[in-house]
Amino acid sequence: MAMTTLSDAATDRAATPRVDRLGVVIAILVVVALALPFATFRATRIASGTGLRLFDALPAGTAAAVAAVLVAALVTAVASRRPTFRLALGALALAALALGAGAAGAHLTPADNPYARIAPASGFWVGVFAAAMLVTDAMVRLKLGPVGRLVALAVTAALVVALLASGAWSHLSLIAEYRNRADVFWREAGTHLVLAAGSLAAAVVIGLPLGVLAYRLRKLRDPLINVLNIIQTIPSMALFGILIAPLGWIAANVPGAHAIGIRGIGMAPAFLALFLYSLLPMVANTVVGLNGVSRAVVDAARGMGLTDRQRLIQVEMPLALPVILTGIRIVLVQNIGLATVAALIGGGGFGVFLFQGLGQTATDLILLGALPPVALAFAAAVVLDAVIEISGKGKA
Repeated sequence: MAMTTLSDAATDRAATPRVDRLGVVIAILVVVALALPFATFRATRIASGTGLRLFDALPAGTAAAVAAVLVAALVTAVASRRPTFRLALGALALAALALGAGAAGAHLTPADNPYARIAPASGFWVGVFAAAMLVTDAMVRLKLGPVGRLVALAVTAALVVALLASGAWSHLSLIAEYRNRADVFWREAGTHLVLAAGSLAAAVVIGLPLGVLAYRLRKLRDPLINVLNIIQTIPSMALFGILIAPLGWIAANVPGAHAIGIRGIGMAPAFLALFLYSLLPMVANTVVGLNGVSRAVVDAARGMGLTDRQRLIQVEMPLALPVILTGIRIVLVQNIGLATVAALIGGGGFGVFLFQGLGQTATDLILLGALPPVALAFAAAVVLDAVIEISGKGKA
């Protein structure tokens, strides 16, 4: 009888669906999103905004459709553990929020007031965060390989481009800020990429040999790593300021320096600072990667008659490649973010819009400068993570 009771209890526990803890967090975020303002109306670009909840910001039918999708995502997050359902509802919630924001812009923009500004409010952003968590959780549960993650990133990028190109967001103030600065935006985007990718390339060219040298000469390793650690601890603005004086002196006293762009302010100190910040991850990961190569493999290569140079190029560096690529990933993501601060010393980049927006109390201008670096850093992390995983499998 006791055994029967225990068996029945076990059956009851098995039959009772377990609540997903992350799903509960997502559900709470969805409830908060529905309670907060969905859109903000401002009579002018810098006027104080009025927050409007979902059913005030949209026509009743559209608002009901968006709310229904969010509620469905909430229920799925809590009650369903099937990753395909979670992925589908998370993606549908993101689409509903994006289209709802565009519809709010069209619905709220007065026909007789070209200065009015409509922007997504906190409820929209919390909802996007909740839906993105649901999608990310589903992708983790699906255990997508590197190729699958790259395909997902490409599909996401294509959908975002299609959304922007469709004109669905044409009434939102973020797009209005972009339209007013389209030429400048793409010029600063190029500057941002030059700063981030160019300093990375310089760090690879200098950092890899330094890492190999530190690996081979143990007496050099600790002093070099310590110096690079000290540089890494200097705040970015302080380092930019420190570099102004020496670069200004070089520009004034070295023939041809000014002509090639070396100045006390502008891209030169920003580029040099990003390069200096990049050295520690490059050198340290190179040393760690080479140290991680099996001594048995190195001894076998030595026994085959390979010289030190041949062992390094043909055996040690290929086996250390995943760790070295991890250093490159760290540097690129770090530099994409730090390049934003370069605008404060005339270095350009997306930070130009961010700091202009802060000075003008223009939220949408701040977003115009902040969102692209976030998207670039995320995309860079996904791509390089996939490359690292593929290279690691290739060496396994």
